[in-house]
Amino acid sequence: MYKYGQYCPLARAAEILGDRWTLLIVRELLLGTRHFNDLERGLPGISRALLAERLRRLQKMEVVEKRVVSTKPRRTEYRLTMAGQELQAVIEVLMAWGARWQFGEPDPEELDPVLLLWWMRGRVCREALPQERVVVQFDFVGSVEARYWLILTPEDVSVCLKYPGFGPDVQVIADLARYLEVWLGRISYEEAIRERWVIVDAIPSLRRAFPRWFTWSPAAATVRSALATVS
Repeated sequence: MYKYGQYCPLARAAEILGDRWTLLIVRELLLGTRHFNDLERGLPGISRALLAERLRRLQKMEVVEKRVVSTKPRRTEYRLTMAGQELQAVIEVLMAWGARWQFGEPDPEELDPVLLLWWMRGRVCREALPQERVVVQFDFVGSVEARYWLILTPEDVSVCLKYPGFGPDVQVIADLARYLEVWLGRISYEEAIRERWVIVDAIPSLRRAFPRWFTWSPAAATVRSALATVS
């Protein structure tokens, strides 16, 4: 942890939160992520050793607490303390500033289809899903070409990186960059469909229902508001 050597509350806060990955770890915890492996999946690029070190530091500074939730097998989870929960306002201000001043089209290194599907997994409206299992196949095209699957039931949602063994009920063919912009609120779903940046192939009832299965990114409303202010 870098020490500024200044008796200043901003300096103290920056000493805790200013290191790489720390604010994104807080973001994930605020979104309800609890387990180490899930934190790692939501933060591609961070090493397990660095994630463990950042969590230990946040525990030491009483921003995060680690709880044992079962002993056989042993399972632990991470939760924000009251101090950590108060960072919600900080995250929201930074997100609004980023959306207004620093948020253009995605850079090539930001085109990660697995991370997108992991985000989507955490934002499923399970009450809107059919009672029977639904398999959604994503065929990403453009500068990144990949095929992955979401398996949706009201009880569980899974991301499959390999063929799950049964055919899709819904096929989504999408330019990954444009779909990310839909997910983050820079482009509306309706515009993406109209411009054929996203094509949803399914029986009519599933095609109409598909966008209602997700609540989109928690940042989407902030991004839409920022775009409206700029325009």
